Amino acid sequence: MTGKGSVNHNSRKFHAKNTDPERSCLNMKYCNENIKDVYHELFDEALTRYNEKQTRSDRRIDDYYEKICSGKQEKPFHEIILQIGNKDDMGAKTEEGQLAAKILDKYMQDFQRRNPTLRVFSAYLHMDEQTPHIHIDFVPFIRNSKRGLDTRVSLKGALSEQGFKGGTRGMTEWNEWIEAEKQERQKEVAELEQTISGSKEELFDILHQQIAAGQETEQIRKEGEAIRQEVSELTATNHLLKEQTETLTGDKEKLLSENEKLEKQQKKLQQELNKMVQSKEVMERNIHAYDEDVKWQLAEPGALMSAKAYRDKKALPLVGKLKEVVKNLTIKCIQLTEQGKKLTAKLDGQQKQISRLTDKVMEQSDTIERLQEKTSDLGRLERHLGREQVQLIVERSKALEQAERAIKRPKRAFEMSR
Repeated sequence: MTGKGSVNHNSRKFHAKNTDPERSCLNMKYCNENIKDVYHELFDEALTRYNEKQTRSDRRIDDYYEKICSGKQEKPFHEIILQIGNKDDMGAKTEEGQLAAKILDKYMQDFQRRNPTLRVFSAYLHMDEQTPHIHIDFVPFIRNSKRGLDTRVSLKGALSEQGFKGGTRGMTEWNEWIEAEKQERQKEVAELEQTISGSKEELFDILHQQIAAGQETEQIRKEGEAIRQEVSELTATNHLLKEQTETLTGDKEKLLSENEKLEKQQKKLQQELNKMVQSKEVMERNIHAYDEDVKWQLAEPGALMSAKAYRDKKALPLVGKLKEVVKNLTIKCIQLTEQGKKLTAKLDGQQKQISRLTDKVMEQSDTIERLQEKTSDLGRLERHLGREQVQLIVERSKALEQAERAIKRPKRAFEMSR
C-alpha cells in the first residue's frame, strides 16, 4: 500500500499512539538521507543546463525541490508500505512475526537494484507496532526528458523506463509496478519458506542427533553409575582388605619371629639329642668299663661274711647305684623325646599357619590389583566425560538413592506398626 509519507514518524523522532517505545530498539534502519541532498545529487547538473538555456529570467528555477513541492503535477517523493499478514496471524511479538520480518528484510535488500529509477532515501522496518511492516520512501526520476529538465521528477516516466507501460485506466504504470512488487514479495516468501523447510530438515537431523546423543549420554550415565557403585563397593572392600592385610602381615611377622625361636629351640634340642646319642655311643664303646671297673663290680664275699651281710653291704648298694643311673637316663630320654615332639608339632602348625597367611596375603594382593584396575577405569571415565560430568552423575545417583530410601522408609515403618 502507499502512504503520505512521514520521515520523522518512520525514524521515530516522535511516537504515535500505536507504537511501543520499549520495542523501538528492534526496528531496522536501512537509510535516512535528507531529501534536499538527494535532490541536489539527482537534479543539480540538469538544473544548471536548463537554466543556461533560458533567455527569460522568470523561466529560470532557483530551487527545484521547492518548485516540485509547490507544484501540482508531481509529488516530491512517494512512499510504499509493505506488510505480510496481520496482527492475528503475523503479530510482531510472535515467531510468525519474526518470519515476516525476515521476508521484508530480504525484499528490501534487493529493492534498489530492481528499481534503479526510484531513488530510495529513507527506509525503515518497524517491529514496535502490532504487525511488522516496512516504509520505503523514494524519489522517482527520468533521464533524457524532452521537456523541462532533462533529468526530472516523474513517477510515470520512471516506471515506464523500468518497463511498466500501463495503457488502461484500471492498469496504470503504478498498478503494474505494484503487482510486480507483490510478485517479488511472493517470490521472497517462497524462497524463504524453502529455506525454512531446508532448515527444518536440518533441525530434525540435529534433533535426531541430539536424541541419539542423549540416549548415548544416558547409557554412559548408567554405565558410569554402575562403575561408580562397583568402585564404591570395591573401595570399601579395598580398605577392609588393606586393614586385614596389615593385621595378617603383623601376625605373619609375629609367627615368623616365634618360628625363629622354635627353630633355635629345635636346634638346641637336637644338640641335646646329639649329646645323648654321643653319650650312648660312648657308653656302648666303654661298656667294658662297667665290666672291668672295680666300683661297678660285685666283690667276692669274705670268708667270714654271711650272705645277709654280703647282700646288704655289697650287692644292694651296687644295684641301687645302677638303678639310679638307669632311672636318670630313662627320665632324661623321655623328657627330651616329648619336648622334641611338642616342638616339632608346634613348628609344623606354625609352618601351616604361615602358609595360610601367605596365601591370604597373595589373594588380597590380587584383589587390591583388581581394585586398582577399577580405579583406573574410573579415571578413564573421568577423562572421557570430564571430572565434573562424572561428579554430576555421582551426585544425581546419590540423590536417586536417597529418594528411593526415603520412599522405602515410610513403607517399612508402616509394616513395623502393623
